[in-house]
Amino acid sequence: MTDAGTEPPVIALDGVGRTHPGRPPVVALRPTDLTVRRGEYLAVTGPSGSGKSTLLHLLGLLDTPTSGRYELDGIDTGSLGDKDRSTLRGRRIGFVFQSFHLLAHRTAEENVLLAQVYNRTPRRARGGAALEALRLVGLGHRTDALPGTMSGGERQRVAIARALVNRPSLLLCDEPTGNLDSANAGAVLAQFDELHEQGYTLVVITHDPAVAARSRRRVTIHDGVLTEAEAAVQ
Repeated sequence: MTDAGTEPPVIALDGVGRTHPGRPPVVALRPTDLTVRRGEYLAVTGPSGSGKSTLLHLLGLLDTPTSGRYELDGIDTGSLGDKDRSTLRGRRIGFVFQSFHLLAHRTAEENVLLAQVYNRTPRRARGGAALEALRLVGLGHRTDALPGTMSGGERQRVAIARALVNRPSLLLCDEPTGNLDSANAGAVLAQFDELHEQGYTLVVITHDPAVAARSRRRVTIHDGVLTEAEAAVQ
């Protein structure tokens, strides 16, 4: 694996903030500095309304900051137009959401393949990559299964495979166990542990202390202010 110290950080926020216009303006995220290096496993915690969703949207290039500079893999995202931002997001970021967002009438493999279609992966390369991603999450035997025949944990692992299929720099997860029972949540968190060990960079946004405890580093948000938490104990 490449030495992370010789590469730019996956995430580098320098004074990044977000204020919604209005009378008065609403400060959703105060100017924030944050560096996440390749291979880190970071949890972002905080109560509802604290600014977690705002941070998620900024990190995922789904929204733009009103102040500061965000570099993703050393690329200044603020200098990009909408098309280039969308391309960068598709190639460098994999999303895992609380709701699995799988197409009900598509198989597991087809759901993963769709991420490659949107990323303009050549057709002949898609099938092998999708199968590899499903095998990576332990679902190589469920490629033809429809979401309705799968457990919640299996559906979330399909969603993880879809997020991984384009080999992103960043896996960005929003309450990834929120719709799962304890057994399936544990299986998904074990999957995250394995991905971390393989060198993936994970940022997990959660309100659940048990989910945050699995990470190697934690930050908290309260009233739009980001604070480094005590180092996780391994």
